[in-house]
Amino acid sequence: MTLRLGLTGGIASGKSTVSQMFADLGAIIIDSDVLAREVVAPGTDGLAEVVAAFGEDVLTESGEMDRAKVGAIVFADPEKRKVLEQVIHPRVFLRAIEIDEAAGEHDVVINDIPLLVETNQADRFDAVVVVDVPTELQVERMVRDRGMSVEEATARIGAQATREQRLVVATYVIENTGTLDDLRTQVDAVWAQLHRQA
Repeated sequence: MTLRLGLTGGIASGKSTVSQMFADLGAIIIDSDVLAREVVAPGTDGLAEVVAAFGEDVLTESGEMDRAKVGAIVFADPEKRKVLEQVIHPRVFLRAIEIDEAAGEHDVVINDIPLLVETNQADRFDAVVVVDVPTELQVERMVRDRGMSVEEATARIGAQATREQRLVVATYVIENTGTLDDLRTQVDAVWAQLHRQA
């Protein structure tokens, strides 16, 4: 049977690294961040809706959505964030279903969804993998790796589900507080359990 998993984690948790490790092991990855970019690419009705909601100022010179500019708007205003989510989430959901339906019978399909908890999708999957890190480590990584201020990093984290909310829906928890080798060991262990489950 096809095994369908949700993969989630807070910003700067290392979820993308875990996703890549699962891909290296043979999983089919449906990456919501990639799909979210695709559904507002130039020429799409998604981008047209974003421009209608936020104005021409949110476009780059080349006609793409300026993600940093839109991010600054929506993270400062929960109502505007809802407007953006109403444009993007349904389109991403439909695209993910298309990819999922093309999977083979013995495949492991992993849906990499940053906002899995926030969008109440945990029940869609056979299992949910949560990449977990302490909040202070998230802040440290965002300041160091993304050039954010502590205030910006804290605001981004505050706009997402809490660690506790994610852990409640977790079938498997991968702690990303050690080395890459530590992380790979945990991913391998989950992969082995998934194959026993399948």
